[in-house]
Amino acid sequence: MEPVEIIEDGALLRPWRETDAEAVHRACQDPDIQRWTTVPRPYRPEHAHGFVTEMSRKAWAEGTGAPFAVCDPDTGELLGSSGLISIDKDGTGEIGYWTAPWARGRGVMVRATRAVARWSFDTLGLRRLIWQSEVGNHASRLVALRAGFRIDGRLRLANPALPGSADGWIGSLLPGEVPAAGSTGPAGPAGPGTLAARRAAVFGRPQPVLFAETGAGELRLRPMEEKDLDAVVQTCRDPESIRWTTVPDPYERADAQGYQAYGRDAWARGDAACFVIADSDDRYAGTLDLRLSPADPLVADVGFMTAPAARGRGYLPAALVALSAWGFSTLGLARIEWKANVGNTASRRAAEKAGFLVEGIARGGVQHRGERVDVWVGALLAKDLG
Repeated sequence: MEPVEIIEDGALLRPWRETDAEAVHRACQDPDIQRWTTVPRPYRPEHAHGFVTEMSRKAWAEGTGAPFAVCDPDTGELLGSSGLISIDKDGTGEIGYWTAPWARGRGVMVRATRAVARWSFDTLGLRRLIWQSEVGNHASRLVALRAGFRIDGRLRLANPALPGSADGWIGSLLPGEVPAAGSTGPAGPAGPGTLAARRAAVFGRPQPVLFAETGAGELRLRPMEEKDLDAVVQTCRDPESIRWTTVPDPYERADAQGYQAYGRDAWARGDAACFVIADSDDRYAGTLDLRLSPADPLVADVGFMTAPAARGRGYLPAALVALSAWGFSTLGLARIEWKANVGNTASRRAAEKAGFLVEGIARGGVQHRGERVDVWVGALLAKDLG
């Protein structure tokens, strides 16, 4: 296959040159490129030289790939890498890319990825493109969404960036689905991918700290820290926590560490936001989770627990309002659901004070310590906080 150049929408895609090695070496010192791609670590000048010469030339010559340098068409500055990292005989190609740290935030890779996709379909006659990325790489996911890919699901990666097994996202793109050059595409305003792109941008950033006001002072909703673990253990050993929740019994420090890891991983996956409720002195006062529904992207549910010493102070209603407002405004939710075992009046009182409307009882609604039990069901709608 003969190397080609593509100029589209303010991006120049051309075959790699030996003179690109220095810029490639500099770009691949970036922590994000080293974290999310399979470049060698440490990345040395000889790796860059081999990539822009032997590896890229071999891919073109054998027709197994089509690697492009993404450049500024006016200055020639290297902005990133995009192209087909594999081409199968069945007409499927896999796309891969990275953006140089000095070129981020300019939409370069979205434009380059669309250009590669259009060329792949129109010139090579491919019938499908696939994209894969390790779960947590929301920057790559956002590019794929804006380039028109449909993120179809998850799979275990055969070649993860770091040693050990890793889950990956997988997406696909078919002919006719590439957005027009210069358009916002399916992830633009009112497009079908808007919500997914919006959340990829949210979960691609560090988990935020939210604030809530109470009569006892300001609360902070933040990620769990090491200093919270002992208080989590104490709270989960409390008889009321054991009675009304499904925390392990007995509850050990390893369980608290596992819950902390769950919260970190859930944020990386974009599945949930797990917060510690911290008082004005930044002491642990409880936990509050917002979990996105896998069945309905506009629905989430909440779960919470209060430390024994913090009960009766109005912390949970205030925290619930702050979290719900963030879920509606930032994640684009339409409905947040709450459930509690019938009889858990403390949980019901907190939910109702936060504005949740109890809608009824689900008979045998949840599994609780070996049996099905009835639960109250309630919800808060986005318009309720208007």
